[in-house]
Amino acid sequence: MDLIVSPALTIPSVELGWRFSRSSGAGGQHVNTSDSRVELTWNVVGSTALSDTQRTILLARLERQLVNGSITVMASERRSQLRNRETALARLCEIIARGLAPDAAPRRPTRATRGSKLRRLRAKGQRSETKQTRRRPSAD
Repeated sequence: MDLIVSPALTIPSVELGWRFSRSSGAGGQHVNTSDSRVELTWNVVGSTALSDTQRTILLARLERQLVNGSITVMASERRSQLRNRETALARLCEIIARGLAPDAAPRRPTRATRGSKLRRLRAKGQRSETKQTRRRPSAD
């Protein structure tokens, strides 16, 4: 089953590496007999699904998550191997989509309005007044 990240990017199933192992946690006796924990690995460097531009962007943005040019996702929350496979595919898809998403528009600096400055100063004065009334009377 190919992984569809976006209409422009589909990762062929032959590029996805699966590994299964026994999962810790819930499952009763079943947990000792089935390999429900899933490790999904995808090689970013050697992928034929990516263009050179996409590869460069992913390598730059995901460099902390990559090990030898590959990204690995683990899933072991569910009791079923099938559900864990679906979870791992969804996580990988999300990571890739986030990595390829365009940068957010830079924030344009704005100035505080005159009204907001006046409201802030008025509130500050009220706080000051409140605290002054809490003071112990002076011994003059």
